Amino acid sequence: MQLIFWLSLCGALYSYFLYPLILMLIPTRRPTLAITTADKPMVSLIITAHNEATRIEEKLANALAIDYPAHLLEIVVASDCSTDATEDIVRSYSDRGVKLVRADEHNGKEYAQWLAIQAAAGDILVFSDVATQIPSDSIQKIADKFADSTIGAISSEDRFISENGSIAGEGAYVKYEMWLRALESQRGGLIGLSGSFFAARKQICQTWDTQSPSDFNTALNCSRQGFIAISCPDILGYYKDIKDPQREYQRKVRTVIRGITAVSRQPSVLNPARLGLFSFQVWSHKIMRWAVPWFLLALFIASIRLAGDGWFYTLALLCQLAAYGVVIAAWRNPSLLGNTLIKLMYFFIQVNLAIADATVSFLSGKRMTVWTPSQR
Repeated sequence: MQLIFWLSLCGALYSYFLYPLILMLIPTRRPTLAITTADKPMVSLIITAHNEATRIEEKLANALAIDYPAHLLEIVVASDCSTDATEDIVRSYSDRGVKLVRADEHNGKEYAQWLAIQAAAGDILVFSDVATQIPSDSIQKIADKFADSTIGAISSEDRFISENGSIAGEGAYVKYEMWLRALESQRGGLIGLSGSFFAARKQICQTWDTQSPSDFNTALNCSRQGFIAISCPDILGYYKDIKDPQREYQRKVRTVIRGITAVSRQPSVLNPARLGLFSFQVWSHKIMRWAVPWFLLALFIASIRLAGDGWFYTLALLCQLAAYGVVIAAWRNPSLLGNTLIKLMYFFIQVNLAIADATVSFLSGKRMTVWTPSQR
């Protein structure tokens, strides 16, 4: 039982704390060159949409305000078989160079993106969701970074903004994720991009799994083709917080199911003999994190069994009971979430409940292909 306790404790801590420490010990690759190229590449901005009539004009205004030579920037809206006025609105912008690519069936985000990839003229493809606002200089920064021939894909960094303009509830967690991405970016490359705003060379996108998240597949394709996927702190994507907090949990469940599906469809990603450090990062960041709920459960059971075997095990049980008690209290009384520490504890437990829910759902045969964008 003591062995189970310590293995579970290490397992629960590994992905969040021990893995970053290991990354810090691994030598970094050479830094990305800061190049401003005179020969600007052709860029296609692919905006994926499904029933976005209420937000698509705001997104198109954002896209048309991009500071990049107009003859080198193509704006493509990939409609995942929208049934509202989205496509009519997009067509009304055709005289401003906006192109509509319509999926004939509602087969999901990646299927719509694949159709847009085939129709795109750019050497560099930038993918963005409707809810994402991107600064006007972002495309120029992306183009400059692709002057480094080792770079295959570039991820933005996420900034979640609440209705009053302040950092939303996930702010601290997202900040941690961006820090971890930076560590990975400097070693074996990212194992997942920001799905709402990322860029890739067109050659990277010629292998496209429409049943798995495009942000993961793009990073995997980079590794397979000898490129690196990096995160750039000066390229930002701004998102409003989800309007209905109750839907946030289901969004997390969907995200994890899609992630597990991607790994199950590409098992070679777990083979270090083939993908080296990239594979190690997938094991550490993805697989071990998905195992955290089960490590926490085993740790709690072991702590109960060992509570009478010494002060340390008793203290460990009391700390867990206190933490879970605080989270339950915050669930019943949301005003407690105004405390930063309680908010972090609550979010951590919510994430792990979603992971456990998603794992059970996946093993029961549930998959997520089609999508309904979260309302923000």
